[in-house]
Amino acid sequence: MITGAYVSHACWNDWRHFFEGYGYTVITPPWPHKEADAATLRLNHPDRELASLTMQQTIDSYIDVINGLSEKPILMGHSFGGLFAQVLLNRGYGAAAVAIHAVPPQGIFPYEFSFLKSNAATLGFFSSLDEPYLMPFKKWQYVFTNGMPLEVQKNSYYDLVIPESKRAARGGLTSTAHVDFKKEHPPLLLLAGRQDNCIPAHLCKRVYLSYQNKNSVTEYVEQDRNHFVLGQPTWKEDANYILNWIRRQ
Repeated sequence: MITGAYVSHACWNDWRHFFEGYGYTVITPPWPHKEADAATLRLNHPDRELASLTMQQTIDSYIDVINGLSEKPILMGHSFGGLFAQVLLNRGYGAAAVAIHAVPPQGIFPYEFSFLKSNAATLGFFSSLDEPYLMPFKKWQYVFTNGMPLEVQKNSYYDLVIPESKRAARGGLTSTAHVDFKKEHPPLLLLAGRQDNCIPAHLCKRVYLSYQNKNSVTEYVEQDRNHFVLGQPTWKEDANYILNWIRRQ
């Protein structure tokens, strides 16, 4: 399970226990320099070492984990992690992949307004790259938890939100985020949310339509979810759908 930007890998805790309950071995390795809990990482902000992290280094860290396994894993990623899952699958590192509300690969320009509003500050074009970006609570309410009760928004913010490397975020604009859409690939499931401001469903659908290999399984599912899909009350419904999809494939 591959974590996205802005949040701790603890966002997978319920999902990890769910799949372990069905006999799967599950690992949720954090991005480099993000091993600590959310409160500690926020306390250390701004961390220059975290600020230096690139997307290539992050993907390489997952390749190192995969190379240490006895078999190719099923890759499951959310947001930036969903992009990483697609990149890794495309490079032959996965038996299958699930991309949940995923950042688009290189070449698919995200012109959707809510995406730009959600993510522009993270790219650091008008701020120093030597200081990580820490999403303010008001932005969290718009980007991740729109439509949810205030108490849930507050608790999830303090439990999960961590500083983010602007250099890593910029990697999504480079060849590090390249996917060959014509290449044959193992089964890929793309999930999208109609209430998602960060990664709008329209953007996810454009990614899905870019996959062109007719010999490969590529499936697209759209639901009424926001970007906090991993922590919404419907998370177990989504996990069940993914479990059954994996079994079918």
